[in-house]
Amino acid sequence: MAGQRARELRAQGRDIVGLTAGEPDFETPSHIKEAANRAMAAGQTRYTDVGGTPELREAVSYKFRKENGLDYGVNEVIVGTGAKQVIFNALMCTLDSGDEVIVPAPYWVSYPDITLLADGVPVYVDCPADQGFKLQPADLERAITPRTRWLILNSPNNPSGASYTRAELGALADVLKRHPHVWVMTDDIYEHLLYDGREFVTMAQVAPELKDRTLTINGVSKAYAMTGWRIGYGGAPAALIKAMVKLQSQSTSGASSIGQAAAVAALTGPQDFIARNRQIFQERRDAVVSALGAIDGIRCHAPEGAFYVFASCSALLGSRTPSGSLIQSSDDWIMHLLDSQNLAALQGSAYGVASHFRLSFAASTEHLLEGCRRIMRWPAHNSATDPMFSAPGPLFLPLFL
Repeated sequence: MAGQRARELRAQGRDIVGLTAGEPDFETPSHIKEAANRAMAAGQTRYTDVGGTPELREAVSYKFRKENGLDYGVNEVIVGTGAKQVIFNALMCTLDSGDEVIVPAPYWVSYPDITLLADGVPVYVDCPADQGFKLQPADLERAITPRTRWLILNSPNNPSGASYTRAELGALADVLKRHPHVWVMTDDIYEHLLYDGREFVTMAQVAPELKDRTLTINGVSKAYAMTGWRIGYGGAPAALIKAMVKLQSQSTSGASSIGQAAAVAALTGPQDFIARNRQIFQERRDAVVSALGAIDGIRCHAPEGAFYVFASCSALLGSRTPSGSLIQSSDDWIMHLLDSQNLAALQGSAYGVASHFRLSFAASTEHLLEGCRRIMRWPAHNSATDPMFSAPGPLFLPLFL
């Protein structure tokens, strides 16, 4: 809704600042692009094995072993056209009509829709900000029924940035051990984007007893700035992987041969740039959280990972714009920002939390500065009499530097 409106306004010549991007604004590292060039020059432009080239599956197996302490053989690895396809394959292969999938909210928008496409039932469990946007063991226990097939965990989370500690995953694992019919799908795509020195852990690593009913999903899009290369992967018991590969053979077949060659270079080549990019993201996060915290009516939980801020506008609900329109939800708030301030953000209702909105800090510092200024100027504030909000842009620069 907001995205379509932003495109319409841009077409009309409006200066829209977009803070909606779900991808890094960094270039794919040169050694990865060079690997793709070499693969093309060597004629690696033909169909690959449906589940991934042997080289990439070996690289994925190596990555899981080295970084996560997980031993997945190549027959326990699948490569897909992005991590989303791996999720889609798994749910399509395992859900019968009416089977339930536990989806902690806030959630990435595709989890419930893919569940519904597979004729399953998404079961939403609220994870409010005062709980760090994290699923609590007691809430998980209450959500499980005999029809529960999967729990989906996304850590660090899109949109909230919440990340589970080893102890927190262990507490959830204790619940799952009592329910052997429930499988766990971990979406670890933001693994390398954790801030303040936090440790990344994943469920199969914390609870090895659950490994034989866990699908561990990752990809190269976020950490390696390779969103357009469309390469994701997963590790799971061989029987599940075999079924997923069979489904993939009748849908998309194998992922791009060139993308897979590039992904091998990503997983096995230099990794030092990841820490540099992470530091830049952390500085942007701190800037945006500080700026939003200075705005009346906005409450902002500092994200622990990923590159999104999921802020509450609940204190603004019930207020009216200068034109008299009522702001009843984050949908109204986002459309008001877009129409009055030329700022594109994403409404929290898309992520299951209608009182919040999402800003991406995967954008240049210049865009972030300007975007936050525009929020500060929103017309519900009396900018004519409040010097804080009527001051020129440079007044706000110290909040971001």
